[in-house]
Amino acid sequence: MRISPDDIVFFQHGFVKLNVTIAITWLLMAILVVGSKLITRKLSTDIKISRWQCILEMIVTGIKNQIEEVGLAKSGKYISFLGSLFLFLFFSNLLTIFPFYEPPTSSLSTTAALAICVFVAVPFYNIREHGLVNYLKSYIKPVFFMLPFHIMSEFSRTLALAVRLFGNMMSGVMVIAILLTITPFVFPVVMSVFGLLTGSVQAYIFSILATVFIAAAAHESAPSKK
Repeated sequence: MRISPDDIVFFQHGFVKLNVTIAITWLLMAILVVGSKLITRKLSTDIKISRWQCILEMIVTGIKNQIEEVGLAKSGKYISFLGSLFLFLFFSNLLTIFPFYEPPTSSLSTTAALAICVFVAVPFYNIREHGLVNYLKSYIKPVFFMLPFHIMSEFSRTLALAVRLFGNMMSGVMVIAILLTITPFVFPVVMSVFGLLTGSVQAYIFSILATVFIAAAAHESAPSKK
């Protein structure tokens, strides 16, 4: 049994490798880009709008409200990153309804890459919002001796994000694969639906945790009011 879709290699030349994880990841990105272009090509500013635009606005408003509830007041600055993160994870898990589909999130390389994106986004957004000096000062709050602990915290939460998502997604895929070999067709279908629900929840949790990390760093980086 395959532990990871990385094991299926289409092409390899030296250190250059094309496996299922990379292929499906790029396919998902293409679907999201093309789909976004098609959905948003006929947006209207009139009072009367189409059903598709109404659904789209509900999704965007819902994501913005979630970002603001976590603690980021200016949600418009973060929705492009956090929204894309959520949609990629959601559709990555949604497509598991198709047979022979291997979700890229069941590979540690994908979840590690997503966690690194969050790791980079935390200082990026906070330096842009509060400046480099205020962000660096947050590492020595409340006292200078907290510096090594803050640094360890940055790396440990990135590792936790990657391993948590990888473990949940890989275990779900493996359970369904085992059931497909030892049980009739009905039960695996039920488990696939359950796995789809679990994957959607994991996409939400991962995105919320990314928002929490950015919001926490923003709160610590904000200059104190005297």
